[in-house]
Amino acid sequence: MNDHHDDHRHDHRNDHRKLGRELGLFDTDPLIGAGLPYWLPDGAVVRHELEEYVRDLERRSGYQHVYSPVLGKVELYERSGHWAHYREDMFPPMRLGSEEVVLRPSLCPHHAVMYRSRARSYRELPLRFAELGGMYRSELSGVLGGLTRVRAIQLNDGHVFCTLDQVAEEAAKALELIREAHRVLGVEPVRYRLSLPGAGGKYVAAPELWERSAKLLTEVLDASGLPYEAQEGEAAFYGPKIDVQIADPAGREATLSTVQVDFHQPEQFGLEYVGADGGRHRPVMVHRAVIGSVERAVAHLIELYGGAWPAWLAPVQVAVLPLSAAEEDAAAALVDRCVALGLRAQLLGPEQGTLGARVRAARSAPYQVVIGAREAADGLVAPRLRDGSRPAPLPAEEFLARVAAGVAARDREPRLDG
Repeated sequence: MNDHHDDHRHDHRNDHRKLGRELGLFDTDPLIGAGLPYWLPDGAVVRHELEEYVRDLERRSGYQHVYSPVLGKVELYERSGHWAHYREDMFPPMRLGSEEVVLRPSLCPHHAVMYRSRARSYRELPLRFAELGGMYRSELSGVLGGLTRVRAIQLNDGHVFCTLDQVAEEAAKALELIREAHRVLGVEPVRYRLSLPGAGGKYVAAPELWERSAKLLTEVLDASGLPYEAQEGEAAFYGPKIDVQIADPAGREATLSTVQVDFHQPEQFGLEYVGADGGRHRPVMVHRAVIGSVERAVAHLIELYGGAWPAWLAPVQVAVLPLSAAEEDAAAALVDRCVALGLRAQLLGPEQGTLGARVRAARSAPYQVVIGAREAADGLVAPRLRDGSRPAPLPAEEFLARVAAGVAARDREPRLDG
């Protein structure tokens, strides 16, 4: 990561709660409720682009995307084990006629039910489901804050149903998927943690399965060459996991991404596949979250970039500044061409102040374009990059092609060098 970003990471003025409001990304209102932020247009752009990137990454990695409801019968969570081991973090049930339903605290039981919706063969495995879905946690008001601890969560979740022989490879692939996403996003984990059970009754009692799961994840981490620490008391109630830890500017750690091996839920839901021998066998579930909670991921990115987004995430990618009213038509035409290419562009006309004032107002845009009389007459643009550099004037067509290529490549820094 370059020094520019390091400065942001350790600048406490870049607390995402402060920046999120200053940049018009998100906010909260007592009338909606604590821990229930809403997303403003610029924040919605960042969130949408992040979600689409993850969906594309998952598609290219063999995942099939699904949708599942945010409600489920209490019986579903009794079966999964959430009701017995996780109830204090769930919202109270709602009665619907003779049934009780609850806002889900997790997506995995829904995906387990989807798996068993029809008979499965070993030829289908590994079967990879992914979903960006809502889930709800009854967090105490004292721990809520900005986007990092919320009650309504959009989770980037995924579950791989596979044979025992495939578990290590699938867990390793999931870890590599996480590392690829972090590389593109500019996220640098502070540590990798092997989270194991601790004392107390919050874990399902199945010593042999716990031992087997922990051994598999240890092998995956050892093979990856990544340094990691084993820590007791941080496992999910149904199995151990690899936690990828990040830190905020104040040094507070949080889990962003996870890989988990689960023998428990396939057994609880009676999941089966027909093997090559014609017999019935139990699959294993590998849970993985590439960016985990979208809210937490965006909070981290706000603090990482301080509003100076990579072009592909930027709410405004190209700020177009006509020198005077005489160039406004040419500037508006350039904005239209940007929009036609799928770029997000904004026109800042002379009625909004001097050129210097408008350049400062648009300083967070990765690309600025000044259009004077010469540029308007010759179909040129005079670009300025966010770092203050001013490349030579370019034909508008060439400028737009280079910007679009940089956005498509998800370059971290804006550039126009071909």
